[in-house]
Amino acid sequence: MYSNDLLWIANTDSGERVSILPKMANRHGLVAGATGTGKTVTLKVLAESFSDAGVPVFIADVKGDVSGMICPGEDNENMQKRIERFGLADANFTYKGCPVTIWDIYGEKGIPLRTTISEVGPMLLARILELNDLQSDLLTIIFKIADDNELLLIDTKDLKSMIRFVAEHADEFSAEYGKISGTSLDVITRNVVALEMNGGDIFFGEPNLDVTDWFKVTEDGKGMIHILDSSSLINNGRLYSTFLMWMMAELFENLPEVGDMDKPKIVFFFDEAHLLFSDASKAFLEKVEQVVKLIRSKGVGIYFCTQNPADIPSSVLSQLGNKVQHALRAFTPAEQKNIKAAADSFRANPEFDSKQLLTELGTGEALVSFLDEKGTPQIVQKGNILPPQCLMAVAPEAERKACIEGSPLFEKYGTSVDNISAFETLAAQADAAAQQAAQAEAQAAEAEPQAQAEAAAAEAAAAKPEKPAAKPKEEAKPKKKKVNKATRDAARSAAGTVGREIGKGIFGKAFGKTAAKIGGNAGAAFARGIIGNLLKR
Repeated sequence: MYSNDLLWIANTDSGERVSILPKMANRHGLVAGATGTGKTVTLKVLAESFSDAGVPVFIADVKGDVSGMICPGEDNENMQKRIERFGLADANFTYKGCPVTIWDIYGEKGIPLRTTISEVGPMLLARILELNDLQSDLLTIIFKIADDNELLLIDTKDLKSMIRFVAEHADEFSAEYGKISGTSLDVITRNVVALEMNGGDIFFGEPNLDVTDWFKVTEDGKGMIHILDSSSLINNGRLYSTFLMWMMAELFENLPEVGDMDKPKIVFFFDEAHLLFSDASKAFLEKVEQVVKLIRSKGVGIYFCTQNPADIPSSVLSQLGNKVQHALRAFTPAEQKNIKAAADSFRANPEFDSKQLLTELGTGEALVSFLDEKGTPQIVQKGNILPPQCLMAVAPEAERKACIEGSPLFEKYGTSVDNISAFETLAAQADAAAQQAAQAEAQAAEAEPQAQAEAAAAEAAAAKPEKPAAKPKEEAKPKKKKVNKATRDAARSAAGTVGREIGKGIFGKAFGKTAAKIGGNAGAAFARGIIGNLLKR
């Protein structure tokens, strides 16, 4: 309850008010306790107090009962006793509902709440997909390639298209970005498909959430309470916790530094906060620690709600200045150790033993310690949490539906849109390549008959025997001159005479008459041979 510029949360047994200073509310906080000890009522009292102070609030509603903040509380005998016990009548306590906007990642029980693959980024997405270090590094490379090629990653089909694109060009990309394992790409694809089956195809899309829409206040100055129905989302613990981390990171990256303010710009309540840290990688834990440490200077308060403070790493727990610790149970040595650690985290009160009291607190009772004006934790006190002014139970379905559809943000986020992104761009490129291939094939088909004809002609030409080269003409032999018989006979007669005369001149005197006779015959034969040859020419 907001009273006298203070966030009045509880009373001590003596009736002393225990309140949070608005200017210290951005120093973060913790609401812890076992099941059934009153954590949800504490969340409602804190949330409606911030709203009345003009501070917007975000609450992750795991069980679905926070939705009752839509409706005014119901009067009964038990409530009358509380009102009298706390002196609420004198503080103008009234039953009233709060300004509420209900969201749902799956779009079933609230306004659809979406973000894009690119906005979440590779580190948080790797946690959702439960990837190992090698696969996480490869996912980072996929994001880098998408950026370098100006491909927008909006939804899961964009991511699958991008994985397929990288696989098809793995050899090309490996030279620039490092080795790309086909096996790891297959694992990432399978995990993306599993995420889609768990509603990831609904969560990742557009219009994506603009967190500045959560900073608005009503016309009468009340802070809007944004409730994320997580009754279904909690079944996927990694998606739930990673989404909460994404919201913190979004605020951290987009809000300016403001230093100390009179009151926070917005306050976040994260129920089942242990899911944020379970099985988290070192890089993820470092990111959470960084955001928690630095985001308060941007006017944001973060309140973790969990069963045991031990669920939260000590590096984060030490940043939580405002604490409401409900009862804890100790049945094992480990649980007893946790109770001691929880008790030791408070500034001791000499009036009681915090460790012992933690196991004896009743429903609605808590150990409470808030920061004073100097930012120093106050001495721990036993507090009785105030009743909320809103309905403690789950909101009726009719009121819930009217709240959802009556919100001005329903028109903005109620209908999904599918803009051009990596899926459409890569599909268009593939279609263009297919068309070019088809055209080339058609052109080749048209040219095939002519090519076949040319090939056949060439083959026929190759098979036809070549014409032998013309031989050079031989020189014509001189024709024999025809000599008539009379001339030949005359020549032969002359040859005989000449021969005989020659024979006589050579042999006549030497050999007597016989020699002359032989010489004459021989000479005649010789002469006839010579003349005959001459006549042949």
